[in-house]
Amino acid sequence: MLVNLISDTVTQPSEGMLEAMFSAQVGDDVFKEDPAVNAFEEEVSTLFGKEAALFFPSGTMANQTAIKLHTQPGEQLICDHYAHVYNYEGGGVSFNSGVSCKLIQGERGKITAQQIEASINPPDFYHSPKTSLVCLENTTNKGGGAVYDIETIKSINHLCGQKGLALHLDGARLWNALEVTGEDPKLYGALFDTLSLCFSKGLGCPIGSVLVGSKLQMQEALRIRKVFGGGMRQAGYLAAAGSYALKHHRKDLKLDHQKAQEIAAVLNTCSFVEEVQPVETNILIFSLKQGLDEAAFIQKLKENNILIIGLGKGKLRMVTHRDYTAEHHHYLLTTLSKMEEYA
Repeated sequence: MLVNLISDTVTQPSEGMLEAMFSAQVGDDVFKEDPAVNAFEEEVSTLFGKEAALFFPSGTMANQTAIKLHTQPGEQLICDHYAHVYNYEGGGVSFNSGVSCKLIQGERGKITAQQIEASINPPDFYHSPKTSLVCLENTTNKGGGAVYDIETIKSINHLCGQKGLALHLDGARLWNALEVTGEDPKLYGALFDTLSLCFSKGLGCPIGSVLVGSKLQMQEALRIRKVFGGGMRQAGYLAAAGSYALKHHRKDLKLDHQKAQEIAAVLNTCSFVEEVQPVETNILIFSLKQGLDEAAFIQKLKENNILIIGLGKGKLRMVTHRDYTAEHHHYLLTTLSKMEEYA
C-alpha cells in the first residue's frame, strides 16, 4: 500500500468520470467546434455568473493569461509573498507579461485592503511601475489551505474599484473554500474580474483549468492561449471529466478536510512535532522540533510507503484528496503514532 500525500494533483479519474470521458461528443476545440468543451465552458461561466469561460490545460496557463489580459509590460501586480503566481509559475509574470510583483507579507497567504492600498504606487509617479492588478489566491497553497473571509474580499474589491485596478482570483482550490463557507459561486463571480478554477486537484480530473470573465476578456484570452500554445483539439474528453466532477465530486471535499484535521490532531500529540498550522481545508503544514532533520523524516515515512513533501525553511506538507482512502488514513495515523522513537 502506498499513501501519497504529496499533493491533491495525484488523483486518478473515478469510474464514473472515465465513463463520461469515453462517451463525450467531441470536435476540434481550436476551431471552437468541440461540443463538450463549449458546454463545459458555459456550465462553469453560468455557475459563477460570468459571461464566458475558456478551458485551459493548466492552472498556471490560466493565471498567466489573466495577468496578460489585465496588464501591460512594465506594470506591476500586487500579491502575497506566498502567491502561486509568484512562487510556482516559473517566473511567467515577468517572462510572459513583462510585469513585476509587489509582494505583501499577509497572514497565511491572505492580504487585506489596507495592505494593498499601502502598496499601490502613485499613478503620477512615473519612476515606479504602474500598479494595475491585484491577485488573490483562495485557498492559499503555501498558507496551508487558508480560506479568505468574504468581507475581506469585498473590501479589496471596493478598493480596486476606487483605484482602477483589476482583480484576479487564483481559485485553484476555490472548490475547497466553497465547501467550507457554503457561499454561492456567483458571489465570487461578482467580486472578481477574472477567476481561474482548477479541476485536476480536489475534484480529481486528469487535467484542466477554466478561466472565467467577460465575453471580451475571453475573446482576448483565446488569442493569448494560442500564443502560449494552449490550444487543444479533441479536448472534450477532458472537459467531460470536469463537468462530471462538478456534478459528482464536490460533495467529497468535506471528507478530505475532515481527514486533514484528524491528521493534525495526531501530529499535535507527537513529541517530534514543533508546530502544526491551523487546518481549514485539505492542506496541512507542520514543522519538526529544532535539530531534527526534515529530509530524514521524509525518508523515514517513505520507507513506510508514505509520501509527503518539504516546502523548505523547516516546513513539511501533507495534502489529503479523494484517492486517500479510509484504509490509507488509518495506516498513516497508526504509523505516526508509532514514530515516537524518531524524537
